Amino acid sequence: MLIDCHCHLDLYPEPALVAASLREPCLVLSVTTTPSAWRGTFALGSRVTGVHTGLGLHPQLAEERAGEFALMESLVGAAEFLGEVGLDGSAELRKTRPHQERLFNSILDLATRAGGRVLSIHSRRAAEQVTSRLRAFPDAGTPILHWFSGNLKELRLAIEIGCWFSVGPAMLRSRRGRGLVEQMPRERVLPETDGPFALDVAGRPLHPTNAREVQAGVAELWGESVEVVADRMAKGASAIRTEMHEVGRA
Repeated sequence: MLIDCHCHLDLYPEPALVAASLREPCLVLSVTTTPSAWRGTFALGSRVTGVHTGLGLHPQLAEERAGEFALMESLVGAAEFLGEVGLDGSAELRKTRPHQERLFNSILDLATRAGGRVLSIHSRRAAEQVTSRLRAFPDAGTPILHWFSGNLKELRLAIEIGCWFSVGPAMLRSRRGRGLVEQMPRERVLPETDGPFALDVAGRPLHPTNAREVQAGVAELWGESVEVVADRMAKGASAIRTEMHEVGRA
């Protein structure tokens, strides 16, 4: 099964062609960066079995698009999961941190009120703050930390509160990224691409089919066969799919 737990299907140069190429059994979590993009992105993926569309408001857009939170509230009942959401501690976004924090709190509260959702979470240079907020909203749902880049202490905190981790080919190309993956719970690691933003070694945008490279890379790190890793990731993907179908819809 093809598994890509974090990609931006609507932001490829030719998104309809990418969506149409996903013909095999798959689990693709197609995230959005603004609530206003959700309906169109949902329509894009709705014709492909296994593509699920997230309702997102990216932390990099927290100040610019804060006015779309009301739209997010109106759509949450129809959304299969929430993403991309979270916090970004990059220096260039320092002035927007108060906006980010208010928005992320509001999103976690919204997820809690909705009965819980799977969440695809951005935590660049803000892993400690993200885990702190998740502790404060324990019923928000199932968090998947996308492209986790915190330190080992922050990783341990994330593991303790039950976070999953989506890992892409680009992450596996760095020594630091591989070191983090080595310490992650094997049953809670899933493939992602972050396409079209993440690139392959030739500088081309990663496609959801590139997520297969994660299984081989992780198998090498863990000293396991690709078949064992692929089977474990398929079981993890099945668990996430079940969460999307059941959490908050009792």
